[in-house]
Amino acid sequence: MLPDATRAAPASTLLEMAMNIHVTLAPLIALIAGILILVMPKLLNFIVAIYLILIGLVGLFGVGGRLLA
Repeated sequence: MLPDATRAAPASTLLEMAMNIHVTLAPLIALIAGILILVMPKLLNFIVAIYLILIGLVGLFGVGGRLLA
């Protein structure tokens, strides 16, 4: 069941509320890299190298500022 406030809202308002999620790429990559380092510390050099390459690509091409424009 939907709450009364949501049920009374027009469809365009519901769509705006549903689309109000912002995900950036850099923090997601950092989180994955941190988890991999904790799980597999012997791969630290490779994980850091891949992380730096991905963050560099994000910086160069501007991916991650906004996924949906």
